[in-house]
Amino acid sequence: MQKTIYLVAGARPNFMKIAPIVRALQAHGGLAFKIIHTGQHYDREMNDVFFEELGIPEPDVFMAAGGGSHAQQTAKIMVAFEELCQVERPDAVLVVGDVNSTLACSIVAKKLNIPVAHVEAGLRSGDMAMPEEINRLVTDSISDWFFVTEPSGVSHLQREGKADSAIHYVGHVMVDNLLYQAEKLKDVDASTFEISANIPVDHRYGVVTLHRPSNVDDAAMMAQIGGALREIAAELPLIFPVHPRTRANLEKFGVDLGPNVTLVGPQAYMAFLSMWKDAVVVLTDSGGLQEETTALGVPCITIRENTERPVTVEEGSNVLAGTDPVRIVAEARKVMRGEGKQGRRPQLWDGKAAERIVAVLANELSLH
Repeated sequence: MQKTIYLVAGARPNFMKIAPIVRALQAHGGLAFKIIHTGQHYDREMNDVFFEELGIPEPDVFMAAGGGSHAQQTAKIMVAFEELCQVERPDAVLVVGDVNSTLACSIVAKKLNIPVAHVEAGLRSGDMAMPEEINRLVTDSISDWFFVTEPSGVSHLQREGKADSAIHYVGHVMVDNLLYQAEKLKDVDASTFEISANIPVDHRYGVVTLHRPSNVDDAAMMAQIGGALREIAAELPLIFPVHPRTRANLEKFGVDLGPNVTLVGPQAYMAFLSMWKDAVVVLTDSGGLQEETTALGVPCITIRENTERPVTVEEGSNVLAGTDPVRIVAEARKVMRGEGKQGRRPQLWDGKAAERIVAVLANELSLH
């Protein structure tokens, strides 16, 4: 009888990460799987077309856990996932990334003695004020198999006492998905995307994303970063797909980004990719975008004091600028002058990470 894996996703970015694993499982054919959507974030854009773009079926189960505080959300997911696992017990649970769903479902599975696989294991920022850091630490403390994206992840897990035999440096499923989508984008007329109306005629522009609470929930910090963006935009127009909380705080704090920063709504994956891949520079506090820009060699300036993805700085096209506006502007000007950092794509970021993960899981589950 085929072994069954539950693939857990709670938010749009999680589906980008499990999509290559689903495609690899389908190609392998030796393992059954179910896609479990916890409903941590309900996204109206996650329709049939979204899953069609990813090349995967819609979720088998939608748990509708919804929002609330971290505790409320985690608790609702745990209760719903436990009921699901008791009705039809899987042979393994695979979680991705560092959201509340990752934490909640790994705890439930482990307490039911179901093996847990963590994809993107071992990433550490060292910043315990980040909810994601707590989720990573707890998930890795109880997982059975660790699928790692970069060398720092291996080092962290070894230092935390994990067995070498459980640590698998496989590359990055987010890059698998990025390369898959970039290939599909070649057959799409980018002018059909609504966002294309905001692209300057000379196609010279930068892209901004900001959502970290430490950046956008503090009035002084938001004003400081906003001033840097305004200064950069005087020399290079910026397009800013704004997270709803960020937009609300810009208004609440009275931060004026000036006439050369164009605020647009959150974008679908393909539309956003079509925009940032051709940008002169990306300014962000997103972990995933640090990796994606490195994979495509797009200059990236990270507006954070730390990163859990150091390979993007050590090898990639990412610069960790912190939140000092003088440094942010200086790094942006370097890129605009053509003096930006020339990075390279890290080892194993070749679009085949999911195949490696499935091969390991097939082998491990055959032993159980």
